[in-house]
Amino acid sequence: MPLQERNNFALTLRNVDWVTVVVYLLMVIAGAISIYAASYDFDEASIFSFDEFSGKQLRWIGLSLGLAFVLLLIDARMYETYAYPVYLFMLVLLAVTPLVAPDIKGSHSWIVLGPVSLQPAEFAKFATALALAKLFSGYHFVLNAKMSNYVRAIAIIILPVVLILAQNETGSALTFMALFFVLYREGMSGLILFAALISVVIFVVVVKYAESAIMGVPGGEFAVLVIVEVMMTVMAVVYSKRFEIARNLVLWFGGTGIALWAVAGIAGVQVPGLPVMLAIIGVAAVYIVIEGLRSRGHKLLIAACAALYGVLFMFCVHAAFNHLQPHQQMRIKVVLGIEQDLRGAGYNVNQSKIAIGSGGLIGKGFLNGTQTKLKYVPEQHTDFIFCTIGEEEGFIGSVAVTALFLILILRTISIAERQPTVFSRVYAYCVASYFIFHFCINIGMVIGLCPVIGIPLPFFSYGGSSLWGFTILLFIMLRLDAARMGRR
Repeated sequence: MPLQERNNFALTLRNVDWVTVVVYLLMVIAGAISIYAASYDFDEASIFSFDEFSGKQLRWIGLSLGLAFVLLLIDARMYETYAYPVYLFMLVLLAVTPLVAPDIKGSHSWIVLGPVSLQPAEFAKFATALALAKLFSGYHFVLNAKMSNYVRAIAIIILPVVLILAQNETGSALTFMALFFVLYREGMSGLILFAALISVVIFVVVVKYAESAIMGVPGGEFAVLVIVEVMMTVMAVVYSKRFEIARNLVLWFGGTGIALWAVAGIAGVQVPGLPVMLAIIGVAAVYIVIEGLRSRGHKLLIAACAALYGVLFMFCVHAAFNHLQPHQQMRIKVVLGIEQDLRGAGYNVNQSKIAIGSGGLIGKGFLNGTQTKLKYVPEQHTDFIFCTIGEEEGFIGSVAVTALFLILILRTISIAERQPTVFSRVYAYCVASYFIFHFCINIGMVIGLCPVIGIPLPFFSYGGSSLWGFTILLFIMLRLDAARMGRR
């Protein structure tokens, strides 16, 4: 290596965020130990055996460390220069994958190269992050400047999602939705995130309370319409600063509600509940629009648009739910408490909760987990690796793992905020968003708060593609961060 290159690399090493590197090393080591505990075989006790998952993971870790070293050697400017070509290459690879990949558990997402299987969706994460960062670093690019900027940014996020869904990999596709947090950081209105939150609430309420009925209206839809009324009232106050509008809405909704209760409940008259409630909301929306136009308070119109969105999304829920695969529907029903199915769709989660709960405060001890040793939890070395930690290391071990992720996420956000370039900042926030999504969904999945959608726990779950994908994500960020000193 020439002297100049050695000096440049030495400077890079000095500027690397070693706190993040140490956290990474702790996580991959803890992950290898957890995989060994989850897949321990009494006939093969060595953690280094390449016939066991732990030995295979150690091999992947060794290759990942070499890959990390290579990523630090590359000139930081190369990542920005070749961001779009890398992204386009990954799109082509994702498009080809379903055509050449074998059917593995109903999914065509793994490319088999001899003894090695790779999942391109894991590598598409860093490619999409690079492309999004490249877009935002463009000359005079401002997300809110024009609608076409939104279209371009969303297209970069959605294209991999569509191609991954074609592989029947819903969980991996949903991961890219985390990048909308990056758009929010770069100027996207918080109303879009609010709409996403409301969508989740509407979906849960409609599905969970579909069986009960109030005035002929399914309980879930009745509750959603009430939520829409409350949301309209609150938003009207926020955007108009005129409490008389909110007062009139409260009187309207309250008065019509009491009247409906009196007619249907006391008088026993059959009331077409759904059309009547929609008419009530429609009249309120017209009133808001008139007040907004009269006072030139155009922001007030957002309340009417929000009501329209809530109602339309409510009618779409059943169609979307029925479009899901039967096993996906059952997983959602199990999470929502509609079905138990402890021997079917709910088996994994139930056994996982038993394992975590049995660990208590300090756990049963390393290699002493009965749920783990007796293989009660399927996929316990991959998506359900956290239940092994909970059973053997208990609450203290679970908190320690959670603390490592919190340190990594907060450190990543800190790195993002200190970047002197838009490209580096946006890329770092993409990395943080991926970590937040994977951590929250995986833990939520294992403890029964989220449906099982096949999301690995970064650096802990077994798998070379996942480990390599997250290593690439992290060390590109560290290389960009190390170069910041020369860009100030």
